[in-house]
Amino acid sequence: MARSLQVLLLLVTTVGLVSKRVQAWGSPKIVRPFEDIPQTYVYVRQAVWYAMKEYNKDSKDQYNFKVVDILKSQEQVTDSLEYYLEVNIARTMCKKTIGENENCLFQNDPKMKKMLFCIFIVSSKPWKFELKMLKKQCKEI
Repeated sequence: MARSLQVLLLLVTTVGLVSKRVQAWGSPKIVRPFEDIPQTYVYVRQAVWYAMKEYNKDSKDQYNFKVVDILKSQEQVTDSLEYYLEVNIARTMCKKTIGENENCLFQNDPKMKKMLFCIFIVSSKPWKFELKMLKKQCKEI
């Protein structure tokens, strides 16, 4: 009887540990929830650069967009560093065929002007040189 009780206890403990691991696989544990951080922070700048690169790559527009203003920047720590960004972006005069160019001017022609409010969440693992877009949501303003 004591032997079967020990086996049962071991089985219950094992199942409990495995179920905790399965839960961890589905979603990373939040070590520190989103907090406001300065827009000048180097990893915020990197996340903004990456978000714009991904936005322009996926956009059907023939012109590149670039950030007009960073409205909010936050960082969350999980198994990576996650950056929540609220930005205003606008269409530039540079066509996508030219490639990325930080020196592109914004459109002046009222018919060509287009501005969007975007929320991006970018995951960064700087120790592995990895960036990944977790959320991209934009609407015209």
